[in-house]
Amino acid sequence: MTDLVVATLLLAALLGAGRLLGDLRTLPRGGRSEGQTAGVSVVVPARDEEATLPALLESVWGLEVAVREVVVVDDGSRDTTAAVAHALGATVLPAGDPPPGWTGKAWACHVGARASSGDVLLFLDADTRLAPDALGGLLQVHDAYGGLVSVQPFHTAVRPYEQLSAYFNAVGVLATGLFRRRPRGRVMAFGPCLLTSRADYERAGGHAVVRAEILDDVRLAAAYQRAGLPVTCAVGGRSVQMRSYPGGFRQLASGWTKNFASGASAAAPGPTLGAVAWVSAHHAVAVGAVLALAGALTGSDVAPTYGAPALWAVGWVVVAWQLRSVLRRLGTFRWWTWALFPVPLLVFDLVFARSLVRTVLRRSVRWRGRDVPLGGRGPVEEGA
Repeated sequence: MTDLVVATLLLAALLGAGRLLGDLRTLPRGGRSEGQTAGVSVVVPARDEEATLPALLESVWGLEVAVREVVVVDDGSRDTTAAVAHALGATVLPAGDPPPGWTGKAWACHVGARASSGDVLLFLDADTRLAPDALGGLLQVHDAYGGLVSVQPFHTAVRPYEQLSAYFNAVGVLATGLFRRRPRGRVMAFGPCLLTSRADYERAGGHAVVRAEILDDVRLAAAYQRAGLPVTCAVGGRSVQMRSYPGGFRQLASGWTKNFASGASAAAPGPTLGAVAWVSAHHAVAVGAVLALAGALTGSDVAPTYGAPALWAVGWVVVAWQLRSVLRRLGTFRWWTWALFPVPLLVFDLVFARSLVRTVLRRSVRWRGRDVPLGGRGPVEEGA
């Protein structure tokens, strides 16, 4: 009976994850777009991005659909971000200190949008890169749906420690609920790549309406929903890519600490529960397999309490294979990431716990040399 119950619960969790990703769509490659005649302004908020900007800007200038301008807003960088951006042909604006009640990124995006002149705005994080046909695909989706187009870039994981982002990528996509065949409820968005018409951006309230939010992308999507505007999401495939946290494991842990517990609280309850069940199934298989192996090595009988060893062996294969099928759509994750899934799963647990402490108890996170308070809303300066 124990084996049957365990197998049923594991199967339900895995099938639930499959339903959440049933309509996992990839940004189309190129294609002719009616929107190609509109001027596109690229806005890049940048803080200490001298190492990442060259790849982004070179990819933007190499797009098959030319952009009108690239505006890099220097958000108080302590390195040569401004000089690098200027040398590569971007218009560089100093953001200055954000006004009371604004996060640095929201203020930088606000400054860049106001200073740009295109009818279409493309907000890009500095660590993204675009394939030559990427803008054509973005405009094609925007022509079809309007509103806000949001893309989760394909995660390029270069060094071994970057593979440890596996569960953060997978859970982040699962918990949004955006890729169910019939998504409903609250909407979300992915901040690294956002495209919108200027008219819709202003109708939704722009970044001023999310000025105090650490998860400005999620709250911006909600603002579009309140304005009656659609939000369409996709994964980047080979068109939109990113390399997050190339500065080492400490940067990776800080970045996911900033995003993850706050993101969990903002996600829709149904998909969040589905993602929790999926991760719990992975924990169960990892623990059960370890206990079964320990029992086999010591000669003790753990099967009556924890399930038969064969069940955990099959569970390990099924869980690892499903994780592989998910990760291959999201990034360049190596075989050991899914075959030895308890390793990145443990990192996920530790960083998520750290994120909970920061966001729930301390009510602030630290990123790029700044303490970012959570939940507070300060005044907006006149004219901001």
